[in-house]
Parts: sequence; C-alpha cells; structure tokens
Amino acid sequence: MLRVFFILVAIVFYAALPATAQNPATGDVPITLVADKVWLDADNRLTAEGHVEILHGTTRIKATRIVYSGANGSMRIEGPITLIDGTETIVLASSAELDADLRNGILRSARMVLSQQLQLAAAEIHRVDGRYTQLYKTVASSCKVCAHNPTPLWQIRARRIIHDQQERQLYFDDAVFRVMGVPVFYMPRLRLPDPTLKRATGFLVPKFKSTSKLGWGFKLPYFIRIGDHADLTLTPYISTETKTFEMRFRRAFGRGEISFETAISRDDILPTKERGYFFGQGRFELVRDYVLKFDIESTSDRAYLQNYGYSKKDRLDSAISISRARRDKLVIAELTHYHSLRSTENNNTLPTLVGNLTYHKRFEPAFFGGDANFRFETHSQYRRSSTAGDAGRDLNRASLRLDWRRSWALKNGMIASLFGQMNADFYNIRQGLPGELNGHHLTPAAMVELRWPFVKTTSSGAYHVLEPVVQLVWSDKSAANIPDEDSRLVEFDEGNLFSLSRFPGADRYERGFRANVGLRWSRFDPAGWSMGLTVGRIFRAENLGQFQASTGIGTTRSDWLAAFQLKLPNNLSLSNRALFDDRMSFSKNETRISWQTEKLSLGSSYIWMHAEPYENRPLDTSEWTFDTAYKLSPNWTGKMDWRYDFISGRAAYGGLGLQFRNECVKIDLSLSRRFTSSGSLTPTTDFGLTVSLAGFGSGRANRGTSHNCATYN
Repeated sequence: MLRVFFILVAIVFYAALPATAQNPATGDVPITLVADKVWLDADNRLTAEGHVEILHGTTRIKATRIVYSGANGSMRIEGPITLIDGTETIVLASSAELDADLRNGILRSARMVLSQQLQLAAAEIHRVDGRYTQLYKTVASSCKVCAHNPTPLWQIRARRIIHDQQERQLYFDDAVFRVMGVPVFYMPRLRLPDPTLKRATGFLVPKFKSTSKLGWGFKLPYFIRIGDHADLTLTPYISTETKTFEMRFRRAFGRGEISFETAISRDDILPTKERGYFFGQGRFELVRDYVLKFDIESTSDRAYLQNYGYSKKDRLDSAISISRARRDKLVIAELTHYHSLRSTENNNTLPTLVGNLTYHKRFEPAFFGGDANFRFETHSQYRRSSTAGDAGRDLNRASLRLDWRRSWALKNGMIASLFGQMNADFYNIRQGLPGELNGHHLTPAAMVELRWPFVKTTSSGAYHVLEPVVQLVWSDKSAANIPDEDSRLVEFDEGNLFSLSRFPGADRYERGFRANVGLRWSRFDPAGWSMGLTVGRIFRAENLGQFQASTGIGTTRSDWLAAFQLKLPNNLSLSNRALFDDRMSFSKNETRISWQTEKLSLGSSYIWMHAEPYENRPLDTSEWTFDTAYKLSPNWTGKMDWRYDFISGRAAYGGLGLQFRNECVKIDLSLSRRFTSSGSLTPTTDFGLTVSLAGFGSGRANRGTSHNCATYN
C-alpha cells in the first residue's frame, strides 16, 4: 500500500509542475514515478529513493536515487542505472543527467546493449533528441567477457560511436578492429547496421575460396538496398586464375516476386573467351487464383557452372507456366526450353522445346456414384535436327482420359472396388520412322480390387494392421506404333504396386490381363516406434514385351517387391526397398539409414541396380553415400559427406567441413573433392573459408551458443 501511495503522490505532483516538464512533440505523454520514498523540499525539488522506476512511453529507467528539479525540468539519477528504450536497447550506467522527457542527457560509465547482442561500453554517453546516442571512448563487441579472460575474441575500439536509432545505423570515428586484443586494421570512418536492421546498403561477409581450377580467391559482396522491396548485390571475385563479377537482383511486388543472378568471368581456363551464366526466376499471383511462374537458365559453356560452383545442374531448363489448383480442378499451361551440358548429349537431337497443357476435373457422377475424373492434355516437342527418327522427331499429342471408381464395404470386412478408364490419344508425328502412328488410338482399361484389412491390439497397447490386396486388371493389349519419348525410366516400388500402370509418362499404357497381389503390414507401439512391410508381385497372362528386364516386371511373373521401414523413438530410421526373383537374385536394392540426436546427424545409403542401356545406364550401379554432422562441443560442429562407386573402385566425391559458432562470431571451413571426370569436366578440389561477426545487421536468429562466464548486471 505504501508504494501505491507514493505513486499517487508522484502523479499528482507531476500534474502541478510547469509546462517545461512536458514535451508537446511527444503528445504530452505523462511520466510515472515509482519509489520506496518520495519527498518534496522547499526548492521545488522532488527526490525519490529506493527501487526507483520511471516510466515514459516505451522508455523505462531503474535507479537507486532520482532528484527532479521543478525549476528547469532536469533529473539527476544515481545508479546503478538501467535504461530500457523499447524492446531492442538497454543502457547500463553509474550516473546520469537527463531532461524531463528523457530525450537529452548524459550517462557516465555506461554500457549499451543492442538487441541483447551487441555491447558498446563507453566512458560517457550523450542522448540527443531521443534519436541519437553518442558514445565516447568506446569499445564495441558482441563477445561475452570472462573474469579469467577479459579480452574478447574481437572488438572495435573507437574515439566516438553515434547510434542513429531511427535509421538503425552505427557510425564509428577512428575505429580500430582488434582480434584477441591485437590491432588488425584502422578505419577513420566506419558505418555498420545495428543488430535490429536486416537490410542496409553496405558490405556483406567476405569469403575466401580456393579451387584447383581457379586458385586462391576472395569475394567481397556489396549489398545495395533499393527501397523496402528491392535490392542489388554486387560481388567482385578476384583470384590467381580469374577475374569475375557477380550480380544478384531481387524485387518483391504486392502479388509476386522476381530474382536474377548472373556472373561474367575472364579466366585462365578458357583465356580467349568470356564466360558467364544467367539464372532468373519469378512468381506472380494473377486474378481468379491463377499463378504465373517463370525461370531462365543459361550459361556460356558446359563446364562454367561446375568450375565456379554456381550449380550442379547438367541440364538447364528455362520455363514459363500459368496454373490454377482448386479442390476439384487443376489447370496448367507450360512451355519449357531444355539445354544439356552433358558432353555425351547433342542438343540438336534432344527435345529442346516442350509445351504442355493440362486440364483435370474431378466430380461425382449423380447416377453411378463414386468418384470420376476427366483429364485433357496436350504435349508438343521440337528438335532442331532434321534427321528422321529419334535424332530429329517432332511430336504433337492430344489426350483425353475419363475414369471412374467406386468402393463398397462388404459384411465380412472386405472392401471391394470397381475402376474403369478410357484413354483416347491423337498423334501427329513429323520426321519420325516409317510406320509410327499419325492418328488416334483408344486404350480402355478396367480393374476389380479386393482389400481385407485386419486390426489387432495387443495387451501392451501395440496394434497391428494387416491388409492383403488383390487387383485383377484388364487393358487392351493391342498397341500402336508410338515412339517412347517420356516413359523410359520405369520404377517398380510400393508406390505403384497397386496401380493401373507402371509407366511414368503419358505415351505408354500397361497392357494385357494381369493380377497385382500384395500384402501390407504395419505395427505401431505405444513406446513410440513403428514398423512397416509391403510385399507384392505381378502376374501376367502373357508377356507382351512392354518392359525391360532390369525393371523387374518384364516377364509373366514379376520380381518380388519388398519394402521395409523402421522408425525408433530415438530418431533412428531404417528403410529398404528390393526387387528379387525366386532364386533371391537382386535386380535392384536400396537401403537408407538415418539417425538424429542433439549432437549427431547421420545418414547413409546404398544402391544397387543392373545395367540398362535403354535407360542410358550402360554399367551396373553400386554406390554408397554417407553424410554426417557431429557437434564436437557447444561451439564446434564437424561435417563430412562421401560418395563411393564400387563399380569403378574409387571415390566419386568427398567433403569435409568445420564450423565454429558462438555469440559473436561464425567461422566456416570447407574442403571438397570431386574425383570423377566426364567430357569437359575434370577432377577438382575446393576450399572455402567464411568469417562473419554477429551483432551487425544479423538479428537474433543468427546467434550461436554463448559461454556462461559472464552475465549482464
């Protein structure tokens, strides 16, 4: 009750003070004073002692003693003092003199903390007009200082620092940057953004880089803020083997955004030629829920992107599309230009221009019930070559598809389903081989499906789900002579075991009478782990020669498909997918294991596949990949990734990384080696070093783990 009484006394007293104690520019925001003791002397001075707090708008001051002079509206504050201005600025001081509205004054033996990150210690701090804070004889750092080691990892000493609270900028006069107390360089003038500012014109974090192709180099990005919605980043890259200029532009609109990246180089790899690349992309929301997207990808030569590490893509695609997706309707129109960077591919004989139009409508038939789908699609592709056949074929296709599905739950718990589909395709082929279809082709299909799910709960609370599935499928087995353009890469897995067709593209339909037979089993344990298994096989009435042998479904009895998944509560997961025949001879096998803990992230995969020239895979594939990251300490993290080719008997790729991160600095070291070569690409080694200081325009999200040897008082 005593504190409440003093609050009321202070408010009443303040209302009786002359107008000099208020600032009309601030809207006459009142000052609230809270203290253990408050008294007024004969000289019109108000004194407050003991747990003193002053509240004025977003500013809050805590102190031991405050003396307010009614004559001139000034305040003398005795510390220790804590001044909190908004949510991002804290000032600690031993004593202060401020005016009535707390916008001007002097704080002595002060320390200012911005965004709970950057600390600025000064002999004296001047506050000017509530916007500028001037610090004299100042040290700035975001590193915590320990009693046994008072020298921070890095610091900036300056004669004066001005903090512009409105523009969120820091201006340094006679700045000296020190590392472990050792002066590194001197700047007479230096401007840096404070931690609350994420976008400001200025230099970004430099990067040191070394590659076996380009030698040692240095990148220094310069960021240019173009208003609130656009920016430009210019980056010179200088090394012993190249002179490169990089540029990135970004622009945000009310209903979309665009970004472009480009680089121009003169190097010793191709000394007589200017090299470069240009990537761009954009997305815009149009009327009636339509979305426009585009991307542009271009480069001067096959090896440029790999030489400079801009992209690992070996096929470039530039596209523009308009689409709309709703609950029952999908519309997509797209045009794509392809350009291959592979030395084994000729862009004259590849489809360089591809256009697609898709309209997909889902509805419920009133008379038949169930679900139905109508799909209309057009596809066109153009090759520059005039040679007949695969090297120069141009193709146009229009397709119509109508399908219907309905399910019934039987009394014994079975689920029975009927499915019907009709496909109509029209082809117009130019520069094709003799006998290839020019005209229409109809492909009907029908399916009967039976599922019998069983559920069992054990005494421990675990429950099992067992579901045998049988599908009897019929499709017209007559086939038109249609070139295989987009159905070469066939996969047989648990995702399409119970599908009408295993072909990935629209120019092939699985034909003939067949039975898809399989079993799904899952176990869910209350302890937090689960296990799943899918086993299945396809039986055909006759072999129509539709699939290659390596797919595992090229005969009347397919290979066995087995897919297994295990997830444990300690974030360990294991998955395996395999295709094998009755003699347990594997045609494909893939295993993936991953483990995630607070300190360790680990993943490893192994894949085996038989050679398949039809899929552009002339040799068997036997490859092991490994990637891991381990937190060596609260501040150190090590990384490694590895890819080994058992067929060639050597590593294909290897990489090492080491990162140090604490509250004031982030250091990234990386070393990688690509061992393989193909065409214009040769084995290369890359080394990278990046050092970034926390506390300048980085925000709290980029802070690392800090040590606990010191806290704010």
